[in-house]
Amino acid sequence: MTNNKNNQVLAFAAMCQCAQLVHNLARTGTIDSQQWQVCINSVLITDPEYPHDIYPSSSDLFLGFKTMIEQLSDTSSGRNIEITKYVAGLIALERKLMKSQQSLAAMSQRVDQVKRQLHHFELDDPAVIANLASIYSDIISPLGSKIKITGTPAQLQQKLVQEKIRALLLAGVRAAVLWRQMGGKRRHLLLARKELVTNAQQQLSRI
Repeated sequence: MTNNKNNQVLAFAAMCQCAQLVHNLARTGTIDSQQWQVCINSVLITDPEYPHDIYPSSSDLFLGFKTMIEQLSDTSSGRNIEITKYVAGLIALERKLMKSQQSLAAMSQRVDQVKRQLHHFELDDPAVIANLASIYSDIISPLGSKIKITGTPAQLQQKLVQEKIRALLLAGVRAAVLWRQMGGKRRHLLLARKELVTNAQQQLSRI
């Protein structure tokens, strides 16, 4: 796949969108259906040629670009420490996952099961969501420090909300994999923040 700054920022925006949707779900129990489907569908694109095979339209990541800008801007008043922690957790889990061939093989098999399941169910069917959630809880979460989700108890106690959050965290790890493939590194988030924000603003302005 081509490796350039636009693709790196696209992938990081996708990660931010997953984190923002986790935050929204945990707080209110509701999220935008289109934004949700873009994140979840990315898990099923396992052999892409280009980043846009995973995220076909930049407009679908509007929330992600907006969140990324708010999180990385030095002057931003919209920075959210919970989302920062979620993104950091996703990046850490991605590193653990990529070092475990056993986990990668198991994840590939489980994702293939979901693909077969989609011959009979829609992407937002509770059975599919539960299957995706179990991939995260069985394979990825045990690899490192658990991502602690902060939210409203009334929402976090609901089984479907819990499973949607885990499915989104799985999608966030998928975005982190792409970000790393596109040359993304944690030090860029400290040393090249202005450049990343400028690029995200440019991509957002074209939506």
